[in-house]
Amino acid sequence: MSETKETRAILTKEDLIRAFTDCGLAEGQTVCVHTSLKKLGFVVGGAETIIRSLLEIVGDEGTLMMPSQTWKNLDPSTGVHWEEPVEWWPIIRDHWPAYDKEITPAIGMGVVAEMFRKWPGAARSDHPARSIAAKGKHADYITEEHDLSNIFGANSPIDKLYELDGYVLLIGVGYEKNTALHLAETRANFPTKRFADESSAILMDGKRKWVTYNTQAVDDEDFIRLGTEYDNEKNIKIHTVGNASVRFIKVRPLIDWTVEWMEKNRH
Repeated sequence: MSETKETRAILTKEDLIRAFTDCGLAEGQTVCVHTSLKKLGFVVGGAETIIRSLLEIVGDEGTLMMPSQTWKNLDPSTGVHWEEPVEWWPIIRDHWPAYDKEITPAIGMGVVAEMFRKWPGAARSDHPARSIAAKGKHADYITEEHDLSNIFGANSPIDKLYELDGYVLLIGVGYEKNTALHLAETRANFPTKRFADESSAILMDGKRKWVTYNTQAVDDEDFIRLGTEYDNEKNIKIHTVGNASVRFIKVRPLIDWTVEWMEKNRH
């Protein structure tokens, strides 16, 4: 019986600290992180090790952010429960649990983000479908007052990342996972911009309420294309950590460029 050649990298916390530091991550920064654990290879200790390495690098003066979205807590008519029959929609609508930031799991954000939202000392915003988790110096500021209708616009967690002159760290994922780009959508003027009513279950005075709110409809279909153009135009370095491609990007230049790009390319 022949042995199969192992192609995965094996990474310890020390390896990750060295690698992420080489990417540009440093003490005192505010960083929004998107991670695919399996793309890295075999991380000794998994999600816990990744979080510990990132927190150690940015230190007490820094802040980590990760999306902790719960987008299943939207009306089934939006397509979030695509795998369930239409006749179940009223039951889902009437009984989906109200968002509880201490309990409600992140959905589709990956195991690192799910562990991070429960990390001791982490804060989480109140948006029932699009929450952000943060830990560090600016965590409370970033996560407070996350308005129902203003998910990604002015005074949202992503807007605060911009105001804090922060960064995005994409670990094993591309621009299609870069939540910060939605801020550019709110700032750009393009003819196809539209708004829509969304509904979610929230807790009000300790009771579950099904609440409808109007918000900008977002679209990530061109994020890969615009990201490729940004990489090429700005010579963004794509690092390799283990088996993963990693980008470390300053937010302000990215968003300012993307606003112009969307105004030129979205019709």
